[in-house]
Amino acid sequence: MTVIALLSVAPVIEDSMSGEVAKAVAALDDFDVSYETNPMGTIIEADDIDELLAAVGAAHKAVDGDRVSTFLKIDDKRTVSQSASDKVAAVEEHLGRPAKRER
Repeated sequence: MTVIALLSVAPVIEDSMSGEVAKAVAALDDFDVSYETNPMGTIIEADDIDELLAAVGAAHKAVDGDRVSTFLKIDDKRTVSQSASDKVAAVEEHLGRPAKRER
């Protein structure tokens, strides 16, 4: 089954965090996960929880700083295989339109 997670890793600093966030995202490449980064975090998909947690641990450790803040939200559906894009498509079906709006 697919495990889906929302991950946000960032150093606690005043300046731009993008360089450190890039290190966290790059660390995911060493694992058998797929991911997509957005402005608020990174959506990660893995076949099992162990691979997902190993990837998250590496992302956290990749960020330099005296203090690192990590937020992790996991959806581990154990009886159904569903991708992140499947979840978005289900919402869009109910909306009757894409789940996106630009100002």
